[in-house]
Amino acid sequence: MDWVIEARDLKKTYIMGEFEVQALRGVSFSVNRGEIVSIMGPSGSGKSTMMNTIGCLDRPTSGEYILDGESVAQMNDDQLASVRNRKIGFVFQSFNLLSRLTALGNVELPLRYAGLTQGRRERAQKALEAVGLTDRMTHRPYELSGGQQQRVAVARALVNNPAIIMADEPTGNLDSKVGKEIMNLLLSLNKELGTTLVIVTHDPKIADQTQRIIRLKDGELDTIEEGKGAAE
Repeated sequence: MDWVIEARDLKKTYIMGEFEVQALRGVSFSVNRGEIVSIMGPSGSGKSTMMNTIGCLDRPTSGEYILDGESVAQMNDDQLASVRNRKIGFVFQSFNLLSRLTALGNVELPLRYAGLTQGRRERAQKALEAVGLTDRMTHRPYELSGGQQQRVAVARALVNNPAIIMADEPTGNLDSKVGKEIMNLLLSLNKELGTTLVIVTHDPKIADQTQRIIRLKDGELDTIEEGKGAAE
């Protein structure tokens, strides 16, 4: 199999004063390139810690994590930041756009961080066109609806051609109609571009649209089951 994510016996322990909190207790799973996977679990299940770990925002206490062929579990902060910028596109519930920048400026940011100068604007424009915002490129976030802001965030996630897009509750701040539009957009990008999607969600309706559902409970892997998206 062509795995883009390989998590092997991942453990994460936080020191809280005199106490140790085991957020992850030896979780192992893999995600195939081009797959759509959701991560679910109740509060305290470890899904946020898992997202931070496979998103290279944090490193595990122990275990091995291989992202697109690179072993990243023991990398330092600078190395993690580099891998994160090259390999992962993020879509957050709260959009996380810079208010002083236009839509185009926000989408250009990952390319700036990567040190790209030539063709940067053209790539950002192409990403915004891909999410249907050709006529909103010069607008700032406060001039955009919630759905449009999330489309900008999706374009920003796409612009570096990442190995995976990691979406954390991507429809959480949107009404049901707009949330459905954003989910359809992510699914269409997967179909057209082969982009691997990892979606952290508490919403069963979102998870059902993915091909596999990874359920965590008390920091451990509970079940892995097929979603309805596997039948498509």
